[in-house]
Amino acid sequence: MLKEIYIQNLAVIREAVIPLNGSLNIFTGETGAGKSILINGINAVLGQRCTKDIVRTGCDKAVITALFTDLSPEISAKLDELGISHENSEITVTREISADGGSVSRVNHRTASASLLREIGSMLINIHGQHDNQVLLDSEKHLHILDEFGGDNSLLEAYRETFRELQQTARKLGDLKRQEQSRIERSRYLNEIIDDIGELELAENEDELLEHEYETAKNSEKTIIALKSAVQAIIGDDGANDIIISAERDIAGFTDGIPVLNGLYERLSAAEIELADIASELEALSEKIELDSQRLEYLGERLGNINKLKRKYAQDCSGLIKLYDDACTEIMQLDSSLGEIEKLSVRKEELLRTVTEQAKALYDYREKTAEKFAERVTSELEFLNMSGVVIRVRHEKGKLTANGMDSVEFLISANKGEEPKPISKIASGGELSRIMLALKSVIADKDSIPTMIFDEIDTGVSGKAAQKIGIKLREIGKVRQVICVTHLSQIAVMADNHLMIEKKIIGERTETNVTQLDIDGRISEIARIMGGENPSQLMIDNARAEIERASKI
Repeated sequence: MLKEIYIQNLAVIREAVIPLNGSLNIFTGETGAGKSILINGINAVLGQRCTKDIVRTGCDKAVITALFTDLSPEISAKLDELGISHENSEITVTREISADGGSVSRVNHRTASASLLREIGSMLINIHGQHDNQVLLDSEKHLHILDEFGGDNSLLEAYRETFRELQQTARKLGDLKRQEQSRIERSRYLNEIIDDIGELELAENEDELLEHEYETAKNSEKTIIALKSAVQAIIGDDGANDIIISAERDIAGFTDGIPVLNGLYERLSAAEIELADIASELEALSEKIELDSQRLEYLGERLGNINKLKRKYAQDCSGLIKLYDDACTEIMQLDSSLGEIEKLSVRKEELLRTVTEQAKALYDYREKTAEKFAERVTSELEFLNMSGVVIRVRHEKGKLTANGMDSVEFLISANKGEEPKPISKIASGGELSRIMLALKSVIADKDSIPTMIFDEIDTGVSGKAAQKIGIKLREIGKVRQVICVTHLSQIAVMADNHLMIEKKIIGERTETNVTQLDIDGRISEIARIMGGENPSQLMIDNARAEIERASKI
């Protein structure tokens, strides 16, 4: 439980030591006296977010230290897990908030993170403020409340274990299916490479060798054509030889009379013989050059195929050969996941059947729990002056989730004969406070959180209803430490430990003090709550009578 709180320089609280007992602790005080500051201080040591604005003006830092004693086995186990000592079953938790905005947290003088404080704090204290009534308006939270009331989480834990395995199996199965699809696509690509390149049976640097041979073959063809064309130009019709012979005939009859012409004629005759000889040699040379047209066609076709693959795979001939070899190696190493996929598919179906059966068992358990829950809460509401209000649990089956197949929503009927409707549609603020108190009451002995804090749970209620709330808080205080901030005398008189929060002007500064009241102090404070400042003797007598009467309840 929370044994003591020490506060220094927190807003208007300069310094305060607040002792608490293990039952019902009541805080009272005028509006604005600083009761909310106390809750802020407790929230700070629980690791909640706080700002530098809460540091008292002119001070370097605010310090809040909480002493927890009589630790439960659950929190002791958590502290052992975290490596935090807890001699004599107690720990101190400190939070320092600097004026510059930083903060330091400690557990037993050991530095700790805010998240660690929250983890520990959630097991030490449960704070219920006005905003927590919103839990009742959120149907998604109702299932958790029902399970808290049930108290036995064995079915839920077994279900969640199976559900997690089902999720993991389904996730792995999905991954393997995607991998198998990728493997199929990769295999298809590798086979395409193997088919494309393997069909050519490439040799190293074959493309270069073929290029050279092909160019040579193409040049041979051109050479033969050129030689034969030259032969035709010499000895073909109207070729050079015919022209020379014609020239010879033209000057033959004039050579005797003109010696020079005779020399020219002889030269023409020599040229005719030379040209005929050249043509003969050209003819012989053309016949010596080999030309295999089929080979040339083959070379052209093969080079075309090789170049096509070079463009397709952006590789040279050596690269194509390596690509082919790598593809052959990789495709041999591509293991199919079909066997594992089949195995996981069978396991998934088994888990789905198991988790469905567990969900049905959990649903049946919750169905019975819901009946008991509705009866208990309705009874508590009747005690809290909400006679005629009936609570029902709408419990339906839905899809499988981490919490089962259950859909739960609390319904209330505010007046006899009216059909139950969702709480969010008909409950007032005062009704929400009492409904929440009823819920806290029925689950108070179900959880292990030792301290429950109620911040102004009396909002919207008065009179007999307020008295019933006070009685119920005292009743909860028998099994849990209860800390309550209230404005109502009907609740304050039920205190086992009554503390007054009071704001005073000291010098030029405002300070808030927290005082543990003795019986006379309690009488004066109850009288003030009942009748205001400077209560009459009659009001003081009434306050004393109410305190005595409350002590006998």
